[in-house]
Amino acid sequence: MEIRIIEKPISRDELRSLAQEGFGEMVKVVVDIEKGIMAAGGELHADEEAVLLEGGSEPNNLWGINLYPGIPDDTWLEFNSMINIRPSQNNRSRSVENEETQAQIKGIVDRLVTAKE
Repeated sequence: MEIRIIEKPISRDELRSLAQEGFGEMVKVVVDIEKGIMAAGGELHADEEAVLLEGGSEPNNLWGINLYPGIPDDTWLEFNSMINIRPSQNNRSRSVENEETQAQIKGIVDRLVTAKE
């Protein structure tokens, strides 16, 4: 699966295509909350994380999520990834526990993923 670095807005249709290449209805994404970018389309969040790290991202700024481009906005984003387990950042689960970090992630996703092409 091709991993895409998303720095400029893409459409949900483009995300849907990425999902169909991999998991069908879901696409794995890693968001860099410092740079305001994301990597999408890998088989594992760790693969996308590695690409972002190679590009100069800092590990503490990277968070894994799943996007379901075919379902409504209020339920299409899921905070669930093994890379999110970080006791050193007081995040002890696969979810993103800090509400401020969740809001940052949502803001980046909202800016980078548009409803239409």
